[in-house]
Amino acid sequence: MEKITNGWINGLIGVAIFAGSLPATRVAVADFDPVFLTCARATLATLPGLALLLLFRQPRPKSVDVLALAVTALGVVVGFPLLTAFALQHATSAHSIVFVGLLPLCTAIFAVLRAGERPRPAFWLFSVVGSAFVVGYAAMSGIEASFQGDLLMLAAVIVCGLGYAEGARLSRTLGGWQVISWALVLSLPIMLPITLLAMPVSFDRVGTPAWLGLAYVSLFSMLLGFVFWYRGLARGGVAAVGQLQLLQPFMGLSLAALLLHEKVSWTMLIVTLAAVICVAGARKYAN
Repeated sequence: MEKITNGWINGLIGVAIFAGSLPATRVAVADFDPVFLTCARATLATLPGLALLLLFRQPRPKSVDVLALAVTALGVVVGFPLLTAFALQHATSAHSIVFVGLLPLCTAIFAVLRAGERPRPAFWLFSVVGSAFVVGYAAMSGIEASFQGDLLMLAAVIVCGLGYAEGARLSRTLGGWQVISWALVLSLPIMLPITLLAMPVSFDRVGTPAWLGLAYVSLFSMLLGFVFWYRGLARGGVAAVGQLQLLQPFMGLSLAALLLHEKVSWTMLIVTLAAVICVAGARKYAN
């Protein structure tokens, strides 16, 4: 019981950190190209990650773990950051954040496929109902929203769910911070050259908010958040703790309204609050 509770606490801290990712990305893509932003955040996050691996003399991953690390990197280091960066050129962070409500269901599906978990039928009911509120909101706001931005966010959610489940499975043997650190190191030979190629000729027009956004997604979203998140998934269960992501839209919408002065409608709040209610039910029937 203590291990499971610890997992939920770590998972909640990770979700709280991730909640600032989309608002920070929204600010950053105002002055940075999405490709540069994606590769730069990974490259910058690799430096402290590599330092931790060397400082604590972590052994290299086994050959059988390399493919899983590559899948993890593809999902959370490359796929989700890049797709959301492009999506946020077509939609506000407040609108895009609601799609994050689909992550628990997506993560749970991959937890069954990749992590061997078997939640009870009632768990799926609560998970599907929570996701249904999100999908319903997207359909209702489709006239005003960008269809291209919505497709990009949906693709981002799918690859992120895979990266979460795969990384959590590895965390059971490698450790949470080790998984994200090795995933970053594995992606560095690709991300660093692209960072240099996509780098702006001049940074004169890059404002302070964009630099702060880049700093946040590099240190917090790309590294520190995963330290807590993967630890939480590994200890509390991927499908169960993954339902905490239903809280992320509510946190993110609050940040978007507070920091970016974006409009948060009553519809958005109703959707996120309804999704939050489903967390309790899903948690009860997760195992």
